Amino acid sequence: MSEEATIEFSAASKELGDKIAGLTLKEARELSEYLKEEHKIEAAAGGAVMVASGGGGGEEAAEAKTEFDVILTGFGDKKLDVVKVVKTITGASLMEAKKAVESCPATLKEGASKEECDKIKADVEAAGGSVELK
Repeated sequence: MSEEATIEFSAASKELGDKIAGLTLKEARELSEYLKEEHKIEAAAGGAVMVASGGGGGEEAAEAKTEFDVILTGFGDKKLDVVKVVKTITGASLMEAKKAVESCPATLKEGASKEECDKIKADVEAAGGSVELK
């Protein structure tokens, strides 16, 4: 039989924690930048300091996300250019890339880092297509 330790929190800690948990994504980012600039406090690797529990809204959870899916949502009027970029990104054959482009929305990459997603998005948009990160 194990006994769990009970942690008591001060009213000030509870109030501050509740305020942080209720921040919008924009407010959380602003707070993060303020702490970084003014107090030299940065988020730990792998997630944001602001996200502590699953009780908040979806905006706070998005702050901690480190892997994204890149979804092709359109190809505009330059389908061939977008097909070429999709072929390069996915490593698929030309026919498979064409089918993916024509079947929008299509997942181009799953579990990609933010940097990789930004590069893919820039490449697709430069070719005339549009993507969404999820």
